[in-house]
Amino acid sequence: MGKRNNQRKNAAMMVDSDDDNSSVSSTSTMRSDLMVATGNDEMQVEKDSLLDQALDALFEKRGSTREKALASILEAFNSSLQHEFVEKKFATLLHQCLNCIKKGSSREICLASHVIGLLALTVGCGDNANEMLEESLPVISQAFKSGSESTKTIALLECLAIITFVGGNDPEQTEKSMQVMWQVVHPKLKSNVVAVKPSAAVITTMVFAWSFLLTTVDGWKLNPKDWQDSISYLSGLLDKDDRSVRIAAGEALALIFELGSLEKFSSSTKSSDDGSTEDGNKPRDYVHIQGLKAKIINQARDLAAEAGGRSSAKKDLTNQRNMFRDILEYFEDGYSPEISIKIGSDSLQTSTWSQLIQLNFLKHFLGGGFIKHMQENELLKDVLGFTPKKKYLDSESRLSGGEKRMFRSPNSALNKARTQQLNKQRMLSAGKNIGQFAANVGDDA
Repeated sequence: MGKRNNQRKNAAMMVDSDDDNSSVSSTSTMRSDLMVATGNDEMQVEKDSLLDQALDALFEKRGSTREKALASILEAFNSSLQHEFVEKKFATLLHQCLNCIKKGSSREICLASHVIGLLALTVGCGDNANEMLEESLPVISQAFKSGSESTKTIALLECLAIITFVGGNDPEQTEKSMQVMWQVVHPKLKSNVVAVKPSAAVITTMVFAWSFLLTTVDGWKLNPKDWQDSISYLSGLLDKDDRSVRIAAGEALALIFELGSLEKFSSSTKSSDDGSTEDGNKPRDYVHIQGLKAKIINQARDLAAEAGGRSSAKKDLTNQRNMFRDILEYFEDGYSPEISIKIGSDSLQTSTWSQLIQLNFLKHFLGGGFIKHMQENELLKDVLGFTPKKKYLDSESRLSGGEKRMFRSPNSALNKARTQQLNKQRMLSAGKNIGQFAANVGDDA
């Protein structure tokens, strides 16, 4: 009898002890969760504080100080979406970046241009984005005229493309930006001004940026007087030595064909008086356009099969061949290239030239921040039609590689605690079984 009572007491003590341990474990877990939450809040406060300090540094007179500040802001905006900071400091950041473009070095202009572009993508469509475009366009236009350094010009072209893409509310605004871009390589010169020949990199960026904006407008709403020589110019670029120039021109031509606005961009109306050929069988415009199309198809066929020379970079040559095979297939058969890229555990697909050009431009501009923005930036999701199957809301999906190893490793503190908890539960179950067995024996006695 005494033995049975001792067994019951031991079982009861085990239960009480486990309850105490569970209470301690629960309290410890709550404390740990609180520490994590507090740590995250402190990290966010620290990030906001660093951004505030960087913004204040943009008021400094020393150019090197402003450059360091812009680099810090650029890193912060690329690594995560700074919605709270932008909501509070949007106007101040924009105006200081524009001041940097007005008076800064080439490097400062490049950094400020990129920050303005990221600011636009963070703000998204709306009044603020339109305000950015209206205030930035005159400053950027003047900056194009104040120097011809390639890196600066390229950064300004990309910035103008992004802020117009986000903030342009109507075709007239978009077309105005496209005209500014076009004049970078086709300036309207006075009689006493000598034209500066743009570099291949500048031409490539201008064509990519121009095409990027063309994806957002109906080609038939553009003013024909401004664009009637563009087809001939782009066709001429296919004969240039630089492969990046050829690819940019090829994609632009494919886009114009896809939009169905080839007539808008051709110069046939200049040579057409009565709209018909000499024999009166077909309109002169139709004959001219078919001739242009045939010429471009022949150029694409040659570039798709180009043989590499000694100085040819194999990767560049392969890229060119693949691109012009796609372009040729589209011109001849109407099939657009279908592209699929991984975004985390999801995939993003494109099936038109318009989508492909948008994807390539945004991917290039965002660089290392592209995946982050595609996962969290609602504007980019809408633009590219990207709907993640898995929503990145749970804390585990946001863990870094090191954190995953820390928490998922069998030797991690978290897994050790989980093992101890399972052992306690087994002991508790064993204790209950002992008590139940002892009670049954007592009843039988």
